[in-house]
Amino acid sequence: MAIDPAVIGRELPGHEVLVERGRLRFFAQAIGETNPIYSDVEAAKAAGHRDVLVPPTFLFCLDMDKPDPFGLLRDLGIDVRYILHGEQRFEYSAPAYAGDTLSYSGRVTDTYSKKNGALDFLVRTVDVTRDGKPIARLTNTLVVRNPKGTK
Repeated sequence: MAIDPAVIGRELPGHEVLVERGRLRFFAQAIGETNPIYSDVEAAKAAGHRDVLVPPTFLFCLDMDKPDPFGLLRDLGIDVRYILHGEQRFEYSAPAYAGDTLSYSGRVTDTYSKKNGALDFLVRTVDVTRDGKPIARLTNTLVVRNPKGTK
């Protein structure tokens, strides 16, 4: 089933999240990040930061804290068993730190098909702000496998 292009422009439910130091430490450890600015307050401050720095890709994890992270897929009739992570892009405006409250607002920015409908692509863009000021723009492309190739 092809994703209806009328979904382009659809606003996604926004949310706010408090960045917690413990989660940053855990994430840095999980990805093998050894730079202490991502896990130690004193090291971060010695490097000129006000607190533990948010690792670059962690903003995507915080986006998954929204109340219903798979609501859009459900609304579009997409079976999560058939989705793949296609691409992730991050554009940064400012650093984020432990203790920050970040706001997330997103929208669907594109959808298209390839391989005669065997693959559909859903592109979502999410803006991350702190106190109304831009922190980052996250762009995520999901690939939806259509085993029957509906086109």
